[in-house]
Amino acid sequence: MSGNIQLLSDTLAGARAEGRAALIAYLPAGFPTVDGGIDAIKAVFDGGADIVEVGLPHSDPVLDGPVIQTADDIALRGGVKIADVMRTVREAQEATGKPVLVMTYWNPIDRYGVERFTAELAEAGGAGCILPDLPVQESALWREHAEKHGLATVFVVAPSSKDARLTEITAAGSGFVYAASLMGVTGTRASVGAQAQDLVRRTKATTELPVCVGLGVSSAEQAAEVAGFADGVIVGSAFVKRMLDAPDERAGLEAVRALAADLAKGVRGAL
Repeated sequence: MSGNIQLLSDTLAGARAEGRAALIAYLPAGFPTVDGGIDAIKAVFDGGADIVEVGLPHSDPVLDGPVIQTADDIALRGGVKIADVMRTVREAQEATGKPVLVMTYWNPIDRYGVERFTAELAEAGGAGCILPDLPVQESALWREHAEKHGLATVFVVAPSSKDARLTEITAAGSGFVYAASLMGVTGTRASVGAQAQDLVRRTKATTELPVCVGLGVSSAEQAAEVAGFADGVIVGSAFVKRMLDAPDERAGLEAVRALAADLAKGVRGAL
């Protein structure tokens, strides 16, 4: 079975045709439980997200700030496995018909087996993978199997990336490019800043792929700001924090649905 890279590309192109950025939400699998995590993804899609990244919880998440680390810890203590991540992708995609990616560090894939992981992700209806710590020069095996199974390979670029490096990264990637708005870890911030706009400009000079910005976006106003120069706005910690702060699971689902609706207004310029 082929994965859903085409659905991902069509969704991003559809948002562009509407004259807006896509809203991309991130939530970890297994948080607060496997079933609860699937319900949360359905809720953010229901609220207005175009695409969802499912985090594969990791014990040493180098890119993730304290909010996502807390959620990952809850998921890991709950015994979440890669099979649960695949189930999350499958059920979220089947229920919504929308593109679902996995965001993961390389070590779990390497241990699980590249061929096995890509085959299972494609079979689950996944659109691809975001791989924040896989160096492009070491990615040939992954890309071979991802391409074979119809999966996008999304690499992360940062403000520190030199132009020649950006060219190398974007040439190897597919689906879209994940532009980290600043140096550091995930988390909500008061300002996304000019660094992100400059990085998007430099990245777009190297590729036809959509460029989507993450790290630091938490409000509709920030989403609107980033949507002014990026093809997609990625929000993670703000969703996870709503879930963590909720008194119970039902309240958490309502909170993330409401946040998605608010952010969707931001990317549509409807504030």
